[in-house]
Amino acid sequence: MPGSCNFELGTCGYTSDPEYGSWSMNEEGHLITVDSAFLHDQKQAVLVSPVLDQQEWSCVRLVYQITGQGSLQLHLRPDRDNFDYRLWNANKSSDSWLIASVDLPNTTIPYRILLEGRPGSGFGNSVAIFEIHIVPGYCIGHHMYVDSVYAKHFQEVAKLTSPMTTEPMAGCLSFYYHRDQERGNIFSVFTRDQLGHYEELWTPEVYATAGWSLVGIDIKAPHPLEVVFEVAFNSARGGYVAIDDISFSPEFCYTDTEPSFDPSMANCDFEDGLCLYYQERVESKVWSRVSVKPNAYRIGDHTTGTGCFLLANTRFTSRPGYMGRLHGPFLPGNHKYCLRFYYLLHGFKKADNALVLYIYDENNVAQEKVWSLADTSRAVWTKVEITYMKPMRSKLVFASICKNFWECGLVAIDDITVSLGDCRITTGSFSGQCDFESGVCGYIQEKKIDKADWLRVRGHTPTSYTGPRGDHTTGVGYFMYIEASLMRPGHKARLLTSDLRGSLSPQCLIFYYHMYGSGTGILSVLLHHGSTERDTLLWRRRGEQSVSWMRAMVDYHCDVRHQIIFEAIRGPSLRSDIAIDDIHFKSGPCEDPGDITPYSGFSEYFNEIEN
Repeated sequence: MPGSCNFELGTCGYTSDPEYGSWSMNEEGHLITVDSAFLHDQKQAVLVSPVLDQQEWSCVRLVYQITGQGSLQLHLRPDRDNFDYRLWNANKSSDSWLIASVDLPNTTIPYRILLEGRPGSGFGNSVAIFEIHIVPGYCIGHHMYVDSVYAKHFQEVAKLTSPMTTEPMAGCLSFYYHRDQERGNIFSVFTRDQLGHYEELWTPEVYATAGWSLVGIDIKAPHPLEVVFEVAFNSARGGYVAIDDISFSPEFCYTDTEPSFDPSMANCDFEDGLCLYYQERVESKVWSRVSVKPNAYRIGDHTTGTGCFLLANTRFTSRPGYMGRLHGPFLPGNHKYCLRFYYLLHGFKKADNALVLYIYDENNVAQEKVWSLADTSRAVWTKVEITYMKPMRSKLVFASICKNFWECGLVAIDDITVSLGDCRITTGSFSGQCDFESGVCGYIQEKKIDKADWLRVRGHTPTSYTGPRGDHTTGVGYFMYIEASLMRPGHKARLLTSDLRGSLSPQCLIFYYHMYGSGTGILSVLLHHGSTERDTLLWRRRGEQSVSWMRAMVDYHCDVRHQIIFEAIRGPSLRSDIAIDDIHFKSGPCEDPGDITPYSGFSEYFNEIEN
């Protein structure tokens, strides 16, 4: 297939990215290499494939070697995109050739693959590639054989592990197997997730097999998984197990297998209503869908800062006591679900039962209380993650209970999402995304005499009546901000992205900003590229905007290498902190033009809640 190369007669259209060091062909052919001795001032060399237009799943198999210290990474570069997406990474040295298999997802967008070699500094470090082989279909596929005569210990186990999947997938895993002395071995097939959890998929139903037997297993992998073929021997006379023709098809093996279920039906940001959520009795509604206009006193929704959320015990429902239940849609049983939502608490003297989450069955009976509010918290949107699994159909029920009106305040929820899998399995920050939880994602501080720095912090900022009380991502995580007390009026802080490649297609920049304080200055987003001396203004806000985190969506277009700059200018007083969080670049145009129209300052209604 296009993109395959054994480097015997040349590089098959692969070229070194001129922005970095160069890969070199071995004089005798058969391999291409990058050596630390020839990189000079560069740290890496990037090998770029010709354009590939393969719309179905395919598998790239690499034969490579890392000598000394170094790493090799495989990236996907979609056409019309500013970013490269890492699919695979290796950093262990070896004195022999190693083989890696990586799935390339199906896509209608042409793309290139990139191989980034980073040999360690110093003499004797290198990265070499012997062969790149691209084949149609998924990478799951081997023919292997294991015999008890090689077992050195009692109950020794042999495992054959597939590559980790890179994209959600569902379909039929099929293979042939042959066993001898079946009572002397145990043969099983499992899946293993990124947390190391195993789930058994299949074991043989009978001991005797006459010749090769075909097996089909329906598999659903909503998150990264490995397939593990495992054989355990009871003795040195445990026989053997052979497997062959492992393949994967996106069609299920059996027609009665339930199709993959999408739990996003239980998602809701309450911007367009209650989605599939409902209350028990309309006449005694406790939960109300409300919005808050940008103001300096009351926090708006989590989604945009100006949208809608659900609020219990509003002025419309206040009475001596109440219990409000919000029911979600039913979800199928025997699935592991990850629930995420945000809550906001204000004014409760006692947090007990202010917000409780139950799992109900089809008979409207509570099966389990999976979460409750532990204590009163700051008035900031706080993220909750819960993993649960039930054997029967079930639904989420949010409950808020108030026994004494004088002890109760306001409790709000927003941005409910449900996905398959364990919440602890995360994909990390994708290219083009940064929540600052693990660092600054390659962003660069501009260093000049009159420039201050953006600071990465968590919690509230030190000066009162300015800055956020917590980050936007979780409520307790990290964000970037300028500390006005360390700057003079009019001084700037500029945070730059690393170089972005440029694209012929429009791009959309989404981020959250916080501009609260009577002396707040100016926040601007600028575009910089080498061919112009002046930066291009893409977006700007001036003065105090809200006590809430606000969402910004910025459309722009640049087809050459460039940088995006977040520039904050300190205002006239100490109450001039400005913060940003949750930056996300994606192919444009932006879906929602809600924040594209310039806006500055408040509505005249500072503290208005709307139903």
